[in-house]
Amino acid sequence: MKTPISGFSRLSKEEKIEWIAENYTHNSIETKNILKRYWNREKEVQKLHDEFIENTISNYYLPLGIAPNFLIDGQLMAIPMAIEESSVVAGASKAAKFWLDHGGFSTKVLGTEKIGQVHFIFKGNPKKLELFFNHILPILLEEAKPLTKNMEKRGGGITKIELRDKTAELENYYQLHCTFETLDAMGANFINSCLEQFALTFKTKALVFDQFEEHEKKIEIVMSILSNYVPNCLVRASVSCPVDELKVNSTIESQDFAEKFVRAIQIANVEPHRAVTHNKGIMNGIDAVVLATGNDFRAVEAGVHAYAAKNSSYKSLTHASIIDGIFSFWIEIPLALGTVGGLTNLHPLVKLALEILQRPSAKELMRIVAVAGLAQNFAAVSSLVTTGIQEGHMKMHLMNILNQLHATDKEKETIIDYFKNHPVTHSAVVEIFEKLRS
Repeated sequence: MKTPISGFSRLSKEEKIEWIAENYTHNSIETKNILKRYWNREKEVQKLHDEFIENTISNYYLPLGIAPNFLIDGQLMAIPMAIEESSVVAGASKAAKFWLDHGGFSTKVLGTEKIGQVHFIFKGNPKKLELFFNHILPILLEEAKPLTKNMEKRGGGITKIELRDKTAELENYYQLHCTFETLDAMGANFINSCLEQFALTFKTKALVFDQFEEHEKKIEIVMSILSNYVPNCLVRASVSCPVDELKVNSTIESQDFAEKFVRAIQIANVEPHRAVTHNKGIMNGIDAVVLATGNDFRAVEAGVHAYAAKNSSYKSLTHASIIDGIFSFWIEIPLALGTVGGLTNLHPLVKLALEILQRPSAKELMRIVAVAGLAQNFAAVSSLVTTGIQEGHMKMHLMNILNQLHATDKEKETIIDYFKNHPVTHSAVVEIFEKLRS
C-alpha cells in the first residue's frame, strides 16, 4: 500500500527519481534509465530546465519542426512549430506553398488591450460605492506608479479602470474592471501586481471614507487576477484569390472546391459539434507556434474558445465567402502574446525560434500565429472536402506505426515504398510488416 511522502520538494533530483521509480513503476531500473536518457548533456542547460518548474525529474521533448514558404504581408518567413501530432507541419507547409503563389497572407492587428479584474463583495449603498470609486480613482493610479513607471516609459501601462456592478448575477458582487497595454510583454506579472495594489488601496481607503456607514467600510476583496479572455486583443489574417485560380488538386474543379469549402465553414458556424473539431484544427497550428515561442498555450486556448462562444453559441473561428468570383478566407482571433520576459529570455530553443521569426514584436507575433492557424485550417478543410482527412493523415502517421512495431530501417524503407500507392490503415501496415518478418 502506497503512503504519502513528506518533504518531497526538498529531495535531490536523484532522490526524487529513486522514490518515484521504486513506488510508482514496475521496473525501477528502466524508469531511471528513461528519465536520465532525456537529461541534457550540458549541465548548465539541464540546470536551466530544472529550474523552470518544481520537482523536475527529466525533460519532456516535443519535435520542433519548420513550416517554410509563408508569405506574410510581403515578407517571406519560415515558422517554427513544436507539436507531436503528425501532418500538422505538413499541412501548414502545403497551405503556405499554395498561397505563396496566390498573393500570400495579409494581416492586421485590430487591438492589443489586456484585461484584469479585482473581484469584491460590497454590502451597502451602490450610489455611495460609486461616489467612493470616483473619489479613489486618481489615488489608485498614483499608488500604482512604482509598478507602472517602467511600462509607461515604453508607452504602455494602465489604460482604464471601471467600477462594474455585477449584483444582478451574484448578490453583492462588484468588480474593478481594468485594461492594460503591455507592449511586447504578455504582461501577466505586471497586470497581477497592479491589480493587487489596486485591491490594497481600495480596501484600505474604504476604511476611512467618511460617507460610508461602518458596515460599508469592510469591503471584502475576493481575488485580483488577470483575465485570459481578451476580446479586444485581436488580430485578423486573410487570403483571397479568383475562384478560377483555386486549383488545390486534380480531383475537383476550382468552382466546386470553392463552393464546398464555403459550405464547410458555414456548417462549422451553425453546428457546435463540428465547430469544436474545426477550431481544434486551427489550434493545431496556433498552439504549435505559441509553444515554440515560449508563450502560454493554455491561456491562448481558453481565450480563443471563449471568443468562439461570444455570441452564446460556439462557432467557427474562420470565415469564407465567394463574392464576384473572388474566394476569400479569413480569421479574427484574440491572441495575448509576448516576445520579452518569461521563457523568451531563458529557453535556448525559444530564443532560436524567435530569431528564426526575425525577432518579432508582440504585434508581429500575433500576425504570424494567426496566419499559422488560418493555414492549418485551409489545409484541413481542403482535405475534408476533397480526398478526406485520413489519406494524408495516415500517410504521415505511417512512421509512428512502424516505430511502434520496432521496424528496422530496411523494413521501413520497403513498407513506405509500398504505401506510396496503397491506402494506409493500421491493420494494413501490421499485415505487411508481419509478412516481411515471416
